[in-house]
Amino acid sequence: MKKPRWTTLLAPLALAAAIAGGVFIYQNRPLTVPVARVEENVPIKVFGLGTVEARVISRLGFKVAGTLAELRADHGDHVRSGDLLARIDSREQDARVAKARAQLLSAEAAVQVAEAAGRKAATLAAQRTQTNQRRQALVARQAISIEAAEEAEMNEAAAKADLAVAQSEIAAAKARFDDARAQHEFERVILGQHDLRAPFDGFIASRAKELGAVVSAGETLFTLVDPATVWMLAYIDEVRAGSIQVGQPAEIRLRSLPQDSFKGRVTRIGVESDRVNEERRVYVACDDCPEAFFLGEQAEVYITTSIASRALLVPESAIAQSDGASGVVWTVEDGRLRQRRVTLGRRTLDSRIEVSGDIPAGARVAAATSAQYHEGRAARVAEAGR
Repeated sequence: MKKPRWTTLLAPLALAAAIAGGVFIYQNRPLTVPVARVEENVPIKVFGLGTVEARVISRLGFKVAGTLAELRADHGDHVRSGDLLARIDSREQDARVAKARAQLLSAEAAVQVAEAAGRKAATLAAQRTQTNQRRQALVARQAISIEAAEEAEMNEAAAKADLAVAQSEIAAAKARFDDARAQHEFERVILGQHDLRAPFDGFIASRAKELGAVVSAGETLFTLVDPATVWMLAYIDEVRAGSIQVGQPAEIRLRSLPQDSFKGRVTRIGVESDRVNEERRVYVACDDCPEAFFLGEQAEVYITTSIASRALLVPESAIAQSDGASGVVWTVEDGRLRQRRVTLGRRTLDSRIEVSGDIPAGARVAAATSAQYHEGRAARVAEAGR
C-alpha cells in the first residue's frame, strides 16, 4: 500500500481554512450604515381623519301636531331669520282664539259693570254718612227722636257694607278679566306655533315632509345649517394629540376634491375623548373651503403643531426598546458600531422621531437596523436617502 502524500491531505484543510477565512472576513467586513442627518425647519404635523360638520345646526319642527297646509322652503334654500318656512292647518286654533277673545271682551264688560256698581255704592255710602252726621247733631239738640238718629246710623253702616261688597265684586271681575286675558294670550301663542319660522340665517339641508302630510309635535321637518359655522371634526390618536392647541394652522383635504388643499385652524379641542377608539375630537375651521359643503363628507386634516428649527430625525423602525420617552439606537463612533439610549421627542408624519441626549460629538445615528449590527463591528457611514 502506498502512503498518502502530505499535499493530498493538506489540500482539503487549506480549502476549509480558506472558506472559513472568507466567511470570517465577510462577516466582519466594514458595514455600510445609512445614518440620519440634522434637518432644519421641519414642520411637525399630526394627521386626523374626520368629517364635515357644522357648529350651528338645528332640526326644526312644530311644537304642536297638525296637517301641513303650506310649505315655503325646500332643500337647498337659503333663508333669513324670521322667514316663514311652513304652516300647519290652524282653523281649529283660530276658533279657540276667537272664543278666548269673546271671553276677554265679556270679562272686560263685567269689570265695567262692577266698577259702575261700586261708584253707585260709594255715592250712596257718602250720602248715608252725611245724613247720619246731621241726625246725630240734631238728636244732640233734641230736635229729632233717638229712634230717627239710630235709623240713620244703621243706614250708614248698611251702605258701607254694600260698598265693601261692590269693591269685592270689582276685584273679582278684574281677576276674571286677567284670567281671560291670559287665556287669550295663551291661545294666540298656540296659534303662533302653527307657523314655523327660521331661528337664524341659514341653509336648508333637508326637508322631511310634503304638503298635506301630518306632522307630530317635535318631529323634524327641516334641518337648518349656518354656513358660517361649518368646520371639520377630526379624530386624532391620543398618542399624537398632546401637542395640539387652539389656533394652530391646519391643512384640509376633502374626499370630493383630493387634488385641492385648503387652509384652516384649530378652533376647539374636545374635553372628552372616545373611550373605545382612544381618539380625541379636534374641530378645525376652514378659511378658504368651497362655499358648497356636504355634511358628513370625509376630510383629511393635517395640523402643524410646531416647526423644528434644527432636529435629528430617525426612522421609528431604527429605534429599539422604545417606551415612548426613550429608546435605543445604533451609532457609528470612530468607525465602530455602538448602542446608545437616547431621548425621544417629536414625531413627523413619515414616522420619524426627533432624538437627543447622550450622543458623543462626531457620532452618527443609524437610520436603520440590521441583524448584522453588533457592538464594535467596523462600519462606514452613508447619508440616509443618498
